[in-house]
Amino acid sequence: MADLSDLRAIPARRASLDAEELELIDRARRDGATWPEIAAALGLASRQAAEQRRLRLARAAERESRPHRVQLDVGYGESVRHLRESAVELHRRVGADRRWDGRFARAVLVRETLAAAPDAPAGALFDLAAAALADLSEPEIPVLPAPLRAAVSRMRTALTAARPD
Repeated sequence: MADLSDLRAIPARRASLDAEELELIDRARRDGATWPEIAAALGLASRQAAEQRRLRLARAAERESRPHRVQLDVGYGESVRHLRESAVELHRRVGADRRWDGRFARAVLVRETLAAAPDAPAGALFDLAAAALADLSEPEIPVLPAPLRAAVSRMRTALTAARPD
């Protein structure tokens, strides 16, 4: 009988490589790389292809982590699930914004805080979301692009709904 253990390991290695690629694309964008530059680095034909690749990787990462998140939220109700979804959405939008880290003094802190939210236990998730929203409410925050403002608003609504009585 053939030894298939190496073949069985490929999906996990592929997921790890995809996660690394997503992180590298996001880092390149934060560092000022354009979509055409990223496309060329990846050997893709167009900036649209690079943007679609990033979107596919982000969606795959979301699907991959969803079962773990469901386990984290068991017993806490729909409001915690909605809070987690809104934090993940805001983090995804922040990651795609190449100017994010330079938008205001605590932008990097907000990004890193949101990065911890997807896998945080419910109590920590609540605290992380509250901290990110507090940083996003500081007076020096510039007017954010409409998609980011909408994502912040959705997370604020979800946090209010998840607030313990």
